[in-house]
Amino acid sequence: MTKNTPGLIVLLGSGETMPTSGKTHEYVAQHLPAHGHVTILETPSGFEPNSDLVTGKIKTFLEKRLQNYELDVQLLPARKKGTELSPDNPEIVAPMFEADEILLGPGSPTYCARQLQDSLALHILRARHRLGATLFLSSSAVLAFSAQTMPVYEIYKVGEDLHWKPGLDFMGDYGLRLVVIPHWNNTDGGNELDTSHCYVGTERFTRLRQMLEPGFTIVGIDEHTSLIVDFEEACCRVMGKGSVTLANQAEER
Repeated sequence: MTKNTPGLIVLLGSGETMPTSGKTHEYVAQHLPAHGHVTILETPSGFEPNSDLVTGKIKTFLEKRLQNYELDVQLLPARKKGTELSPDNPEIVAPMFEADEILLGPGSPTYCARQLQDSLALHILRARHRLGATLFLSSSAVLAFSAQTMPVYEIYKVGEDLHWKPGLDFMGDYGLRLVVIPHWNNTDGGNELDTSHCYVGTERFTRLRQMLEPGFTIVGIDEHTSLIVDFEEACCRVMGKGSVTLANQAEER
């Protein structure tokens, strides 16, 4: 039966295969139909030689953690435009038409946005979500689906000047101009390096925030924390270890 409201949108700060995210996955599974279909897109990590292993870990985790729900979990190797494994290849993306949950996870946010922009996969994803399917985004996919994408690797690893790149602006369909930042409270750098705000650190992110045009809302999601947007109940839920921060150019809370 077709739902009259869009499905859940789950935004996970990090740890899609960690025990701390298990409750979020359970919460989503409880909203899926019996023997539901979960589709995992490889697109965010499609540039990596071991893309199937990156997403395969998620598949294995879900099948074990959610075994009582008897879900059909499938990987879709929609990796790169202009190839046989393209997000525009009807044969590759066909399982999305039956998906009750569509999941995208780690990889490169700018690569993901570039490969999915105006693609058949993205059109199907939008339609399925409108018809009630859950969209589950984690790590790099959270950035890619924002209105503006923070090029983390380009800044943090390559040393490019601070800048933003266009994102897929998924929430723009619902009138929300959101820039969502995972790994908000990251501490991987220890005492030597500030890796908060998705590895760029507080000082650089403050400058990035000032570079955004007025009207954007920044949503910072802590590690091992999820923000669940529920259209049917017109509310948002925060689950996991941390919290969610809302900010604009001037203030945050």
